[in-house]
Amino acid sequence: MISFDDWLKVDIRVGRVLSVKEHGHSLYVVKLFDGERERQIVAGLKRYYKPEELEGKLVLFLANLEPKVIRGVKSEGMLLAVEKDDTVALIVPERSVGEGAKVV
Repeated sequence: MISFDDWLKVDIRVGRVLSVKEHGHSLYVVKLFDGERERQIVAGLKRYYKPEELEGKLVLFLANLEPKVIRGVKSEGMLLAVEKDDTVALIVPERSVGEGAKVV
């Protein structure tokens, strides 16, 4: 369990995927626009998505995750997805909202 105050610290936003590049056998480097700037996120989605399925898509991501270097590449957030029975699906907004929209 987390407190409500902890929940208020979580910054989940909408970003638009600009490009996807392979990074090793299972990772992508995803460039996205977060409404203010471009950022990159290293994501383990290669097994589940082709780059063309991701490019242009609006996705939810954790915007205030501490940056981390993953296999030599700086990752500035985390894409949000669900998984069940070896199926992974990115979490996307139901309606067309702009980049930078915040989950409330």
